[in-house]
Amino acid sequence: MHTLNIAITGLGSVGQQIVKLLASRHDYYLRQYQYDVRLVGVCTSNGGRISEQGLSVEDALSTVTHTRGLTGLKFINTVPADVLIEAGPTNLNNGEPGLTYIRNALSRRMKVICLSKGALVHDVSGLIELARQQGTLLLMSGATGSALPTMDLLQVCVAGCYIRQVKAILTGTTNMILSEMMDTGCSFQEALNKAQELGIAEADPSLDTQGWDTANKCIIIANSVFDAKVKVTDIQRDGIEQVTQDHIIQWKEANLTPRLIGVINHHGDNCQISVKLELFPKNHPFASVHGRMKAMLVETAEMGELFVMGGASNLLATAAAALKDLELIIRTMSVAKASS
Repeated sequence: MHTLNIAITGLGSVGQQIVKLLASRHDYYLRQYQYDVRLVGVCTSNGGRISEQGLSVEDALSTVTHTRGLTGLKFINTVPADVLIEAGPTNLNNGEPGLTYIRNALSRRMKVICLSKGALVHDVSGLIELARQQGTLLLMSGATGSALPTMDLLQVCVAGCYIRQVKAILTGTTNMILSEMMDTGCSFQEALNKAQELGIAEADPSLDTQGWDTANKCIIIANSVFDAKVKVTDIQRDGIEQVTQDHIIQWKEANLTPRLIGVINHHGDNCQISVKLELFPKNHPFASVHGRMKAMLVETAEMGELFVMGGASNLLATAAAALKDLELIIRTMSVAKASS
């Protein structure tokens, strides 16, 4: 039996779900891989808690038992973890504190699973290079579409192929708003209110509705998959706030379906990225991507087109995406130990 120690930074709604999922899968990891997976540390912006013997769900989530000030570098440099799951809030201004957490964890040769987008938007190329230099891993499934297997499709399923274009519905909130407006004829504001009631909209909903969320996910994908070295300011970006009920009536009459799409066109060493409000005929696969669902259409030179749909926005799905990355880490380690 082997021990694998996990630390989590960020105990918001998704972080709490990860704590619970880890506990529920403990016996499975032990049975399937002979790994005793322990949660040995958690921290928030105010404090943290560390136990090499492992934290129960109650100990991890009860912030009143946390040590005030055990956060930031003090936490990262103290916690005896093999894997860091970075689930803190997304800060698009400078990527902090996630950027510092990730850099220092990689420097300590921890494997890192990243859920928050801020650090990746600011320096995903640098973080990937740091992971390579340290001989460790940086995985980010949950930051690029949550449960939709974006990185899996691009980095595993079409590995070795020349990818010409990626088109994707990456923001469940905007897709739900457009679907609701088409289904019921309601106003943009009424549809947004429903998304907020469901808890799927960003705290600042303009990040979703002005196309920033889709743009940021496209940046992470382009810079990590294609080494594109592009910035958000390089992206042509539409939103959906301008959509009116008159637009909806016209599109219905024309049998067209509106979708907010992230587009990455890959030409040699160059990538052109845009976020567009596009209209699709009823027989196009994007027209069937309804409500909170997401989708990706990939065009390759060798395999043609591949389409994947699913991954509706919800907290449990995002947490599960992080543990998918964890399971990939455990599988890799199991194979390495078996062959050594």
